[in-house]
Formats: sequence, structure tokens, C-alpha cells
Amino acid sequence: MADHDYPWEPPLAGTEVEHLLGALDRMRTTFRWKADDLDAAALRIRIGASSLTLGGLLKHLAVVEDFIFSVKLAGEPIGGPWKPAEWDDEFEWPFTSAANDTPEQLYAFWDDAVERSRARLDAALADGGLDQLVHVSGPDSRHASLRRLVCDLIEEYGRHTGHADLLREAVDGRVGEDPPAGWQPKAGQYSVSG
Repeated sequence: MADHDYPWEPPLAGTEVEHLLGALDRMRTTFRWKADDLDAAALRIRIGASSLTLGGLLKHLAVVEDFIFSVKLAGEPIGGPWKPAEWDDEFEWPFTSAANDTPEQLYAFWDDAVERSRARLDAALADGGLDQLVHVSGPDSRHASLRRLVCDLIEEYGRHTGHADLLREAVDGRVGEDPPAGWQPKAGQYSVSG
């Protein structure tokens, strides 16, 4: 197995930053692989009583990426194409509104948000590392660290990649823990090599 065949794999023995970013990129890549190359009908498939769809997860995670690395990181308004004043429900809007978006829009929302997140995270790491305090604080007014934001995003992807596993299997039977060697998305622009 050559490293260039699996660029999303974290290092076997790297720094803390390399491992955290590697884990995040592996989760992003696995999620993107599970959601890749689907038409509008497939992006809207639901399982049982759940209202989750792969399209909704793409849009939700795009919003989460922008929210974490704008609002929580720096206290800036959420970036990207988002207009929170138009949202019918702050938490459900990405899931419910995704049914009105084309596959091209949904893939672009996610791909572009990941690109913005990478740039913001790289800049923050260069400016103070994982230990630096960020804008968001708890009820006791203590601020979170950048490490906490990265770990929270890994957790978010872990949860939703599990959902994507089930949804994608229901769509076309695709199963597996990781993309095959050399995988690149067929829809959208996401690059697994960062």
C-alpha cells in the first residue's frame, strides 16, 4: 500500500497536529465517498422513520464546517453561502432545505466549506497552535481551545459518517470502511490530498 494511493490516511507516527488533521481528513474523505456520485433522488432517500438523507448530511456538515471555523473560532458571522436570517429553524434548516438543492449545489456547498475550513484552520494553527483559545466559551466564560474545535468536528463526522454508511447502503449497496485506493470524487471538486 503506497501512501499516494491512500492520501487520507493519518501518519503512523506523527505529531499531534498531524494525527488530528489526519483523522479529520480521513473522516471527511470517508463521508464524501459515501455521499459521492448520486443524483437528486438518491440524495433524498430515507431509511425507516428517520428524516436524514445524504443530501441533508452534505448540507448540514457544510454549515457545521463554516460555523466552527468562523463563529466558534473567531466570533465572525458564518461564512459561505449561508443566510441564517432566512432559516426556518436554526438546527433543522440544512437538513430540510437540502431537498430543494440540486446535487451540484449540495456537493459544492460541502466541497467549498471544507476548502474554507482548511484555510482557516491552517491559518489558526500557524498563528498559535492547538493550545490557543478561540472565541467560543462555556457558561463559565472559559474559552475553548482550538484542539477542542478540531476534536468536536471529528466527533461530528464520526456520527454522521455512520449515518451515511446506512443511507448509502440503502441507495445502492455500497459498503466499506474506506474508499478504494486512489479514489477521487466523481461529483464535485473535493481533493482528498488537501
